Amino acid sequence: MSHPSTLGHPSTLGHTTTLGHPTTLDQGIALDARGIRFEGGPQLVLCASLFYFRLPREQWRARLAQVRASGYTCVDVYLPWNFHETAPGRWSFEGRRDVAAFLDLAQEEGLYVIARPGPYICSEWDGGALPAWLGLDPQLRVRQHEPRFLDRVTTWFDQALPLLAERQYPANGPVIMVQLENELDFFDCEDRTGYLTALRDQAVRHGITVPLIACSGQGDLEGATGDVPGVVPACNFYPDDDSPHIEPEVRRYAELLAERDLPLLITETNRRHRTLRRLLASGASLIAPYLQSSGWNFGYTPSAGNWGRPGNLMSHGYDFGGYVSSTGTERPEYAEAQILARVIDTLGPRLALATPTVPHTPVITDFPTSSSPSALRLDGGGRLLAVPHLGTGAGAGAGTGTAVVNGVPVAVAADSCPLMLVDVPLGPWGHEGTLTLASADLVAAGEGVLVFSSEVPVTVVVGDTRVEIPAPAAGAPQRATAAGLNLVALAPADAVRLRGTDRDGTIRLDTPSPARPTASEPVAVRRARRRAATAPEGPAGRHELPPTLESLGVYRGRGTYRTTTDLTDVDELLLVGAADIVDLSVAGRARPTIADFGATRRIDVREATGSVEVEAVVEIWGHANFDDARLPALRLGALRGLGTLWTVRETTDVSALWEVHGHWAGRPAPLRELGGWSSTRVGLPVTYIREIRTATAAALHLKGVVEPVRVTVTDGEPRTLHAENPWILLPSGTHRISVTLPHHPSGGGLRAELLALDPVTDWTCTAQDDDLLTGFATEAAPRHEVEVQLPLSLAPGEEAWLDVDLPPSHDGLLLRPDGTQIRVTGWAGGECVGRVWVGDRPDFSGGDANVLWIPPGWSGLTLLVRGAAGPKAPELRMLRLESSDSEGPQ
Repeated sequence: MSHPSTLGHPSTLGHTTTLGHPTTLDQGIALDARGIRFEGGPQLVLCASLFYFRLPREQWRARLAQVRASGYTCVDVYLPWNFHETAPGRWSFEGRRDVAAFLDLAQEEGLYVIARPGPYICSEWDGGALPAWLGLDPQLRVRQHEPRFLDRVTTWFDQALPLLAERQYPANGPVIMVQLENELDFFDCEDRTGYLTALRDQAVRHGITVPLIACSGQGDLEGATGDVPGVVPACNFYPDDDSPHIEPEVRRYAELLAERDLPLLITETNRRHRTLRRLLASGASLIAPYLQSSGWNFGYTPSAGNWGRPGNLMSHGYDFGGYVSSTGTERPEYAEAQILARVIDTLGPRLALATPTVPHTPVITDFPTSSSPSALRLDGGGRLLAVPHLGTGAGAGAGTGTAVVNGVPVAVAADSCPLMLVDVPLGPWGHEGTLTLASADLVAAGEGVLVFSSEVPVTVVVGDTRVEIPAPAAGAPQRATAAGLNLVALAPADAVRLRGTDRDGTIRLDTPSPARPTASEPVAVRRARRRAATAPEGPAGRHELPPTLESLGVYRGRGTYRTTTDLTDVDELLLVGAADIVDLSVAGRARPTIADFGATRRIDVREATGSVEVEAVVEIWGHANFDDARLPALRLGALRGLGTLWTVRETTDVSALWEVHGHWAGRPAPLRELGGWSSTRVGLPVTYIREIRTATAAALHLKGVVEPVRVTVTDGEPRTLHAENPWILLPSGTHRISVTLPHHPSGGGLRAELLALDPVTDWTCTAQDDDLLTGFATEAAPRHEVEVQLPLSLAPGEEAWLDVDLPPSHDGLLLRPDGTQIRVTGWAGGECVGRVWVGDRPDFSGGDANVLWIPPGWSGLTLLVRGAAGPKAPELRMLRLESSDSEGPQ
C-alpha cells in the first residue's frame, strides 16, 4: 500500500516549499520537544474526528476525501468495543463494523489515522463503549487494574489491536498513533500506573510500534497516563472560545511536556479555527478538534446522562457544530480550515519545528484580545505571532480593530486571529532579505512572490520597506511590490481556491464550486400503513423482584414488567433505581414517563385500592458514558431496568432529637433538629447522630439538601447524598445514623422523614432486544396492514407500527415527526435508524433532536410510535420530509 501523502494542503502551488526527506527514522514516527517527525521530516498535524460507526459505509470514502480536501491530513477514530462485540462472545467486523476497510480507505485518501480503541472511549456513546453485560459481574470493576476487567479487555484487544498493528505507518497503513483509554483523569482509578501498564503491555504484545498516547481531560497528565514509560501524555482542551487566557494555559502544558522532551499533542479541542490558531501559536504539534466531521447515533447507541446535566440524553444526530454537518454539508468553518492548512503548508518544517514563546515587544490593541499572546520561534529564524480579535462584529469590539506590532499599526478583523510573521528570513523562498512584518496569513510563497489571505488591509514590511495593501474583495486581488517582491492579497474566498502563482504575481484559481441547489420545501406525509400485528415479546420468566434488563439478555432494547399488588391503605409507591425510560401504569392509569436515571421517585396512588395490576415498560436509551455520581444509573457500568418498587406503609418525621458533634458541642452531646446547630464556624462540618428503629425495610429521606452530605449507617462506609437523590435505603432493625454536613446558616433547614416499606414482588417479565425489534420492523412482507391518515391519536402506552413510503433521494431524507407526547423509533435499510421524542422530555444534546435521518439507499421506513402520558394527549399529527440539504450551517 502507498503511504499517506505528505502533510499539507493537496495543492499544486508553483513555488510553495514542500517537505523533503532529509532523514530516515529507525521508527516511522518520532516525538520530541520540537514536534512530530515522520519519515519525510517534521510535520504539524491537523486532525479531524471522523467515526465510521456514525456513518453509512457507503459514505466513508466521500467523508474521508472531504476531510483531506479541507487541508487536514489526519483523522482520529474511536473503535467502540460494544459496537463490535454485540453480545458476549459474538463479534462483528462486517458492513458498517468493518473498521479495517475504513482504515484502508483513509490510507487511499492520503490521511493519517490516530486510532483510539479504548477500552473506554466516552464519545457520548452507549456505555462509553464498555459492554453492558460487564455490570452483571459484581466483582468486576471497570477501568481498574482488576483481573476480571482486564481479562475482558484482553478479549477486545485481541480482536482490535491486530487490525491496527497490520496498518501501522510507515509499513502497511495510515495509523500513526494508538490511544490507550480516554481521559482517565476524570475517573477514580485506584491504580493508574498498574492499569495503564497492563494496557501498554497488551499493545506491545500485539506489535504496536507507533507512539502510544493517553489523553488528559482536565490537564492531569499523571492522572491520564499513570506516568507509565512508553505512554505519551496528550491534552484535551475545551476552553471558552472568547476567553483571553487560553494561551498561558496551553503554553504551560507545552513547557511541562518539553521538560520530558515531548511535544504538545492536543487530541481534542474546540472546533473554531480562531481558537485553533491560538493553540498552534502556543506550541501544539498536533491539533485535533472534536468533532469536526459530524455523524449520527444510529439505533440504541447514544449514551444517557452525558456529564454536566444529570439525565441528559444524546440525540440521533451527533453534531456539535463542526465544519461538516451530520449530513455532509460544509459549513463556513470549512473554508477557515483550508486557509489555516495553507499557512501550515507554506511554512512547512520551519513551523513544524517551532518552539513557543511570547512576543518580544508588547502587542497593543484597541480590541479585546489575549491576556498573554503567544508566538512561535520559527526554525531558521523569525517568529509567528497570533493576534486574536475576540470581538464578534457586534457590540464591544465590533468591526475592524487596530493592533500595534513591533511599533507598526496593523488592521485586524473582528472575530479573527491572523498569524503574523515577524523577522522571517526570505532565503528559503529564493529571496534575499527579511520579512520584517506581515499582518495577514501567508498562504503561498515562492521565488519573487508572497500571497496573503485577508478581509482587511494588509501591512507588509520587507527589510525597511513598508507597504499597505488595500483590503481585497472576492474576485479582486490587491497587489503591491516591495524590495523586488510581488505581494498579493486575496480575499479568503479566493485563497481557498488558490492553485498556483507565477513569479510576476499572477494568480491561478480553481473554478468556483457550483452553488448548492436550493433545498426543497418540506413535504407533509399524512398517510401510512398501520400493522395490525405488534412486535412479539420474548418471555423472560417470573422473578421475586424486578431483574435488570441485562440479566434478561437485553443490552439494547426494552422489557416489560407486570405484577398484581394490594394497595389497600396505600397512598404512595416508592420507585428506586429505575432507568432509563419508564412508562408505568398502575390500575390501568398511565403515569407520566419517568426518566430519572435511578433517582428515587414517589408515586401517588391514592385513587387505586385493593388488588391492582402494575405494568412498566422500560426502554434503554443508552448506558452512561461518563461516571456521574449524582444519580445511580449515571454511574459508569450501571445496569438498566425497573429497579425496585415499594409500597409505603407509613411515613414518620424524624427531623428532631439528633445529637450534635463538632465545633464546641460538648458532653453530653446537645440535642437539636437536623441542621439546627448554631456556630460562627461557617463551612466547617458538623455531625448529627440519631438512632432509628424500623420493623420493616425503610427509606430515609433528607429534604432540603443543597450541598452534598455524608451519611453513615452504623459502622458502614460513608455515603454521599446529593440534591438529585437524597435517599438512603435501610433494612429492618436498629441503625445509628450519622449525617455530616458543612455548617451553612443561610442555606435553609434540613428535614428528615422515614418511610416504612414493603417490596412489590412476583413479577412476570418479557424482553424485546434490539435484534427482535429490528427483525419485526424489517420483515419483508408484513401482513394485515390498514392504511391510516394522520393525525393518529394514541392512548398513553399505546403503540402503532407504521410503514411509510418514501420518495427517492440522492442525499437522504430528514424525517421530522410533528405531534405531542410521542416517542418515535425508525428502521430503514435493515437497521434501526434512531429515535425521536416529541413533547415533554428530558434535555437533549448533540444535533437536532427532532429529526431522523434516512441515509440514501436505505430502503423502506418503518416507525414504532408510542404514546406517553403527559399534559397533552399523545398524537402524531404528520411526518415532515426534508432533503438533507436543508440541514445548513448552525
